[in-house]
Amino acid sequence: MSQEIIEATPTPRTHWYPDREDITIYGILAALSDPTRLAIVCQLAEHEEKCPFDFLDITSKQNLTHHFKVLREAGVIMARYEGRQKFIWLRRDLIDDMFPGLLDGVLNAVEKP
Repeated sequence: MSQEIIEATPTPRTHWYPDREDITIYGILAALSDPTRLAIVCQLAEHEEKCPFDFLDITSKQNLTHHFKVLREAGVIMARYEGRQKFIWLRRDLIDDMFPGLLDGVLNAVEKP
């Protein structure tokens, strides 16, 4: 009797993202009401995408994980994995389509260092 060896294939890492109809202006504004999350969004607005470790100058890794989750669940950011590396980007096209001028208004109101 032969036994088959079943190799476990690693499951790709994925996150839950809200559908377009689940994204609200209230959720976005609540996510952006925190200064740390607003700083993250300001940096993402200046770059196409960034690695989460690029934000360690803002706060600790544990806090970043929480802030990324809040932004992701509000529909503000998305992430992708490339090997072991993670990249995050701002969902600017979707937000601008749903709420024209919202991100530009918020980003323009933030004091630049």
